[in-house]
Amino acid sequence: MIESTHRPSKVVVDLSAIEYNVKQELARLNDEQVLFAVVKANAYGHGAIKVAQAAEKAGATGFCVSNLDEALELREAGITLPILVLSYVSPNYIDLAISQSISLTAPSLEWLKQVEETLAEKPMMNPLSVHLKIDTGMGRIGLRDEDEMVQSKELFVLSNYMTLDGIFTHFSSADTKDTTYFELQQQRFTRAMDIFSDLEIRYIHTSNSATALWHDAWNSNLIRFGDALYGLNPSGKALDLPYELKPALSLTTELIHVKQVSAGEKIGYGATYTAEKEEWIGTLPIGYADGLIRQFQGYKVIIDGEYAEIVGRVCMDQCMIRLPKRYDVGTPVTIFGKNGTLENTLDDAAEFIGTINYEIVCGLTDRLPRYYLNERINN
Repeated sequence: MIESTHRPSKVVVDLSAIEYNVKQELARLNDEQVLFAVVKANAYGHGAIKVAQAAEKAGATGFCVSNLDEALELREAGITLPILVLSYVSPNYIDLAISQSISLTAPSLEWLKQVEETLAEKPMMNPLSVHLKIDTGMGRIGLRDEDEMVQSKELFVLSNYMTLDGIFTHFSSADTKDTTYFELQQQRFTRAMDIFSDLEIRYIHTSNSATALWHDAWNSNLIRFGDALYGLNPSGKALDLPYELKPALSLTTELIHVKQVSAGEKIGYGATYTAEKEEWIGTLPIGYADGLIRQFQGYKVIIDGEYAEIVGRVCMDQCMIRLPKRYDVGTPVTIFGKNGTLENTLDDAAEFIGTINYEIVCGLTDRLPRYYLNERINN
């Protein structure tokens, strides 16, 4: 999908907010802990390269991504810090990972055996850096059986082709008030670590943003700083943040058409909105193909420091708003972010459509160009 730079709809990212959020978390860490910025999914829609560069300037010492292509994007941009791929990578691409010094996640004992066999048949190269995933209850990937953990340990001890640089898990409910399941996962990870206790492992990491914020980065010397990196609360509104975070992303556009309609006139597909009186209606050049999905009908954007409701169904490329008065074409409109004294937070938007802030920012499509504020150029 090509960026639509010849229309006014755009994502604006304040890189100083990224740097601020990294520094806030770093101030809480001890000398033995490091922070890896999670820039998967195009940095949660913010733009992976620019965010990674800002995070590095602020003191991040590595990055987490979801797949090998995202890691290669960082390397091609000249980023040399450690990179960990958090999800499955086919053993067919092990050479590529090694050549680019990219660490991979071991999702299973079977995967480890496949990689060992694959590398044994190749000319000697540097060993593959591996982080072993323990599934303590998330249920995605990772080892659950203790016997498989023992076999994995034995494989690493004997292997000439792989090094065990990390062991980690992911807490599924670190962002909730009820800590019962979190505590169960803690117990399971502690048992897993007992198996590997006699090995020297560089990184132990259980700490996603939520675990860092509300559980003192439990048992981690590596913090995977994700949602909080972008100034977002991983719990939505369930838990108060222990320190200030600055949201980095705004979504803005402009009026492209303004008209007055009479009482009884219908707006949008399905004629789902009827004007109750004579009203000013503005059209915005943004729709569900940009990530402003149809559930945003009824959501209020901000124009000239005042709210304006989205009326009628959101279209693929456009949507309509009920204006408080007549405005000229070209008047700025804020969908997410600040405008005058008002602010539309991503948590408010998520609550409106019944989802989480992660999904909204990740859903902002590549058709929306990204513009960056406060970018510091490397010397």
